[in-house]
Amino acid sequence: MSQLETAMGMTIAVFDQYARTDGNRQTLSKAELKTLLEKELPNFLATGKDKNAIDKVFKNLDENGDSQVDFKEFVIFVAALTCCCHKYFEQNAAK
Repeated sequence: MSQLETAMGMTIAVFDQYARTDGNRQTLSKAELKTLLEKELPNFLATGKDKNAIDKVFKNLDENGDSQVDFKEFVIFVAALTCCCHKYFEQNAAK
């Protein structure tokens, strides 16, 4: 598989790994999202001092208001975060 195909497969695998813990394999609950962020993106949370960060992230991701984050909502988050990282690295490379 190509690097991009591998990355896509890993995104699916990570979502599935955490989504299955509460019995609904199609969505992430707030607790599942918290565990995913703590384990898979520890630096994302570690840099912030906001104790309500998980609640804010969850609310922003849950576009349809069903108190669950589905795969589409999760992928949009990963893509947006990836764009932010790309911009950050571009700006630092220019210095």
